[in-house]
Amino acid sequence: MPTSLPRHVGIIMDGNGRWAQLRGQPRIEGHRVGADSVRDVTRAARQVGLEALTLYAFSSQNWARPADEAAAPMQLLRDYLVDERPEIMDNQIRLHAIGDLDRLPALVREPIDALCRDSAGHTGMTLTLALSYGGRESLARAARTLAARVVAGELAADAIDVDALGQALPT
Repeated sequence: MPTSLPRHVGIIMDGNGRWAQLRGQPRIEGHRVGADSVRDVTRAARQVGLEALTLYAFSSQNWARPADEAAAPMQLLRDYLVDERPEIMDNQIRLHAIGDLDRLPALVREPIDALCRDSAGHTGMTLTLALSYGGRESLARAARTLAARVVAGELAADAIDVDALGQALPT
């Protein structure tokens, strides 16, 4: 057992499709194997006592892929949310989602909204899924939030500093 752990680990889940193609398999098979590794990594993180795990699962740039290639991971995500719900609830895992969640299809948005709501009071590990997420888009949303606060008179423009920006970010 490690004697010291980081508080938060982030994993960019990239290359699943390429992994499958290199093995002569369809890209979706790589996404299936990736979904299995999500289960393993989440369980291991919880078992060693990690406070927070963020999985960058679907970037905003993935929407530019062919429709069938973007849809397949959405079905896998839905299956994960439904299948893992009991384990998340039983182990006091708090699920959180960040990104442009409005772009997600209802088949994903509904179970993720329900699980985030139902696990909000949990005090175990926090599992954050970054979906339809991009770092630049996140910074732009934070800037818009701060600009709106300035326009509303809630914040002085010269009060925008690194801390204010950090507080406007989703994590």
